[in-house]
This record gives sequence, structure tokens and C-alpha cells, in this order.
Amino acid sequence: MEAIYSMTTLQRNPSEVKRAAREGVVRITEQGAPAYVFCSEDAFEERIARERADAAYEARLLDAVGRGIADIEAGRFVTSIDEAFSRADEMRRHSA
Repeated sequence: MEAIYSMTTLQRNPSEVKRAAREGVVRITEQGAPAYVFCSEDAFEERIARERADAAYEARLLDAVGRGIADIEAGRFVTSIDEAFSRADEMRRHSA
């Protein structure tokens, strides 16, 4: 969970807010409403790297699901373990 501080806390106790910002994103409110986002350079870079990794994972997942749907629509699926092993043996024989 991201830390939330008021603008007053930032003004009166900046070291507390900076300490939290070294760990991650800090949200600053002004008169009770969201106003600013504050973080250290390292926390910012870490957040960007995490978001990139999440986006890459999502893209791979969507691709895999899309391929799975295409396989089902084309009839390339099995409904039992025995069929799966038979199909794997078939594929192995054809690739050898």
C-alpha cells in the first residue's frame, strides 16, 4: 500500500515523507484531496521496471490465450490424458 501524507506533513516533517519516498511512491493530499505523487529516483525506476515486466507478462499471456483459442477453433485439442500422450508420440515421430 502506498503511503499517504498531507501537504501539512510534508511542510512540517519533510524527513518523514522523504524516508517513505525512498521505499516507494508517496501520495500527497491537499485539503483532503489527492494532489501529488512523490518518490525517490530509485523507487521510480523500480516502479517503471515492475510495470514493464507486468506489461510483458500480460502480452505473453494474451498471446498464449489467443493461440489456445485458435487451436480450439481449428480442432487441435485433446480431451484425455491418453489422447495427449498419443498426440505427443505422434508429434515426436513426425519430428524425428
